[in-house]
Amino acid sequence: MTTKTPAGHRPKLLLIGANGQVGWELRRTLASVGEVIAASLEGEYGPTIDLMDAKALARLIEDSRPDALINAAAYTAVDKAESDRATAQRLNADAVGEMGALLAERGTPIIHYSTDFVFSGSLGRTYTEDDSPDPLNVYGETKLGGERALLDSGARALIFRTSWVYGARGANFLLTMRKLFREREELRVVDDQIGSPTWSRMLAEITAQVLHRVLRGDLDLDKVGGLYHLTGSGQVSWYGFASAILEASGARTNLIPIPSSEYQAPAKRPTFSVLDNGRFQETFGLAMPDWRLSLAQCLEEL
Repeated sequence: MTTKTPAGHRPKLLLIGANGQVGWELRRTLASVGEVIAASLEGEYGPTIDLMDAKALARLIEDSRPDALINAAAYTAVDKAESDRATAQRLNADAVGEMGALLAERGTPIIHYSTDFVFSGSLGRTYTEDDSPDPLNVYGETKLGGERALLDSGARALIFRTSWVYGARGANFLLTMRKLFREREELRVVDDQIGSPTWSRMLAEITAQVLHRVLRGDLDLDKVGGLYHLTGSGQVSWYGFASAILEASGARTNLIPIPSSEYQAPAKRPTFSVLDNGRFQETFGLAMPDWRLSLAQCLEEL
């Protein structure tokens, strides 16, 4: 079934998680697609939503009656999730399944984001959507649960797995490194975990382009709906990423590469979680730029 917005109708877009780093960018990029109803826990830009409350979620969807829902909310505290599984499960999995079930009844499209952490990184090559997930930690397990719950709900869904998201807002590696460069003369950074940094702005812009085509009726979600990988192009270690940030900042911090074994954290991380964007590019004719280019553009704004 193809979604097509009636002529003269400005689509209502329910954005959940509007205060997060991706949600903040989506508030701007989605404005060109339709009327954005920006819901968040704080309610700073629109309705307040507590995803721990299933009834509140149902009321929000009923009251807003959106033409599409974009879910940018998630429990992303990877280490904390190890001791707070119940909250991670609720936000990353159960609430996502409920969104899907509520929207399936209406035939309303939903876009949801997942993570490279659904994989262990032990495959030894770039991951495709056909590879079997094997998460190492609670965060990855619950995000995988959200994917499966949404797909099982029967909703007309697009799930974008992304990775190493950073931007000018929120808690992320880029902002953490810039802060530490100002405070420390020496910094030790893991060099044996490889992934693809993804700028939140680019992720939001491409999301808006795809959603616009869905609502215009150019894309049939019965044919193209499902799971896709969507990350910055290229790959780098955390040490390499930090080095690029350091070079651009002009700071004099001495960076020292270390193995993961020297970085003690409650949650295990995948060693090589680069995602293959080929299916997304082939289906939608869109490509994410190289991570270095996106980083340079993001730093220009900072």
